[in-house]
Amino acid sequence: MRGTITSFSTFIRPRPNQRGIALITTLLLLLLMTGMSIAMVLSVNSDMLINAYYRNFRGSFYAADSGLNIARQAVANQVMAAVPPTIPANTQPIPAGTEAAVQTSINNAYGQSYQAITGSGQAASSWPGKYKIDPTKTSLSLASCTVLGGGGTCAAPTGSVTGYQYIYNYSLTAIGQSQGTEAATLADAGSLIINATLAPSSTTTSFAAWGMFIDQYSICSGSYLVPGTISGPVFTNGAWTFGTTGSYIFTDTVGSASANAGYQFSSACQQVAATSDKYKGVTIAPQFQSTFNLGQPAVPLPSNDYNQKRAVLDGTGTNNAAVTATDLNSSLRNISQTAYPTSGASSGVWLPYSVDPVTGLASFTGGGIYVEGNASVTLAPSGTTAQVYTITQGSVSTTITIDPTANTTLVSSGTTNLVISGVPQQHNPSSGAVTGDATMLYVNGSITALSGPGQGQAAIQDGTALTVTAASNVAITGDILYKSEPVTLTQNQIPGTPADTLIPANNHGQTLGIFTATGDIQLKNGQPNGNLEIDASLATISQGGTGGLVNTGNAINTLTIVGGRIQNQIKNIGATTRNVFFDRRYAQNGFSPPWFPSTTVTTTGFSATLTPQFQRRQWVNQTSYY
Repeated sequence: MRGTITSFSTFIRPRPNQRGIALITTLLLLLLMTGMSIAMVLSVNSDMLINAYYRNFRGSFYAADSGLNIARQAVANQVMAAVPPTIPANTQPIPAGTEAAVQTSINNAYGQSYQAITGSGQAASSWPGKYKIDPTKTSLSLASCTVLGGGGTCAAPTGSVTGYQYIYNYSLTAIGQSQGTEAATLADAGSLIINATLAPSSTTTSFAAWGMFIDQYSICSGSYLVPGTISGPVFTNGAWTFGTTGSYIFTDTVGSASANAGYQFSSACQQVAATSDKYKGVTIAPQFQSTFNLGQPAVPLPSNDYNQKRAVLDGTGTNNAAVTATDLNSSLRNISQTAYPTSGASSGVWLPYSVDPVTGLASFTGGGIYVEGNASVTLAPSGTTAQVYTITQGSVSTTITIDPTANTTLVSSGTTNLVISGVPQQHNPSSGAVTGDATMLYVNGSITALSGPGQGQAAIQDGTALTVTAASNVAITGDILYKSEPVTLTQNQIPGTPADTLIPANNHGQTLGIFTATGDIQLKNGQPNGNLEIDASLATISQGGTGGLVNTGNAINTLTIVGGRIQNQIKNIGATTRNVFFDRRYAQNGFSPPWFPSTTVTTTGFSATLTPQFQRRQWVNQTSYY
């Protein structure tokens, strides 16, 4: 059988061509992603622009608000700054027209250009801002002024005025800018209320600020003030009486507690409230180159010398309690490093210093030198900065050399020497900080002889600030001169210029005060030509005291004092010619000898305590947003 061959053909259908589909898909996806990214970028950028726009406006807003606060406070500060320290009676404290001057000042200070607000502290990295005040919209006006406790108007008050109330209406417009060009405008309007409470004006004043101060001086008592030129401020808690034996010239203010002055004529003494008087064709007319003020408040006197005594121990001298032997024991040592005995001592020179128990080094801790018992004292400069004190008691002499440049105090007596690190210093009573090198020499007894090294020779070194205080009398036996004279001692050729004109080149801070609360300053001149010069402010003053300058030795040909004299009573100085030149540095910036007696002076004027308060009536955001 023949087989049959069957043929099968298998057909494979070709697939379509798909090359390029993946690329197209990828491109489509990429296009979609790109579109989404662009949309996101546009959205984010829009948000950033919106946020930046908002942020800049907020920064501008805060800058404008800060500008309003700054300008508003400046208004209050400048109005109150117009009040003088001392206000005359029946005078309003804020001068009329102050508001116009303040408005002009605010516009000039804040309205001419933008003022930067710079961060500090925690705000140092804060967003920058600046502001300015629109000068066309600034106004400050006095709405009302009310007199308190009295009557009348603020321009013409009457009665016992205790204060004033001022109401000022204000309006301010501030424009603030931050980092961009956006600006915010804020307007503020309201009232500034200032309450001014008056009190009698008083200041703490050193007695050195007077050229002459006499506590007890009875009017028309049979004696009168010696004629001549008297410089420096002059005051008495009593009354001045003037005579006919010569002319009077007062270069500075003259005052008295008495409401009248006495004018002693040959057969009568007139008591009148006037600067001159005429009786039977004779006129007494003192020349007052400044003012003559009658009926002034009496000046309180120091009660004791506790402050001076304590200043030796601590350099502060503000504790009014009596100094005890225990106080002295805890602070003072002698040259042998022996502490002041708690049972007391009858003599000796003591200084406030401590001794290191390990090194044995001595360090100064107080304000001066303490001498127990009567002593004589000689003062002399050494080199260019050192001041030497030679203190003699009987046959024992102690020399103390204080040199601020070397910052050492050298004590010598016989063959014994002691070097102390540091020098006497004065301390601020409130903070305790050192205010300068200063020395209190306190003698708990009488100073039997006080002088420089010789007639015409310098006694006080440039830069030395010294007060010499004795518990009893102080006898001055020779010249005590500054190394550099701070004022002129001859009549100036310029009319109206006092003889005691300051010499600025000679002002080295040198100052000397001599003080006793219970004794006299005795002029016991031993110089051969009979002349005596004392460059110091001299004070014999205390409550109930009777001290004064009195001659207990030979007659003095010419007595010259450069400083001032402060006395309980006027006594006989036994001088043919008396020249007193006020040290005019004592009238400047509270300058005085260290720890010199001081007082509280109440003037005829008033001081004002000011309390400001703002009442805001309107605050408007005038910013135009676009």
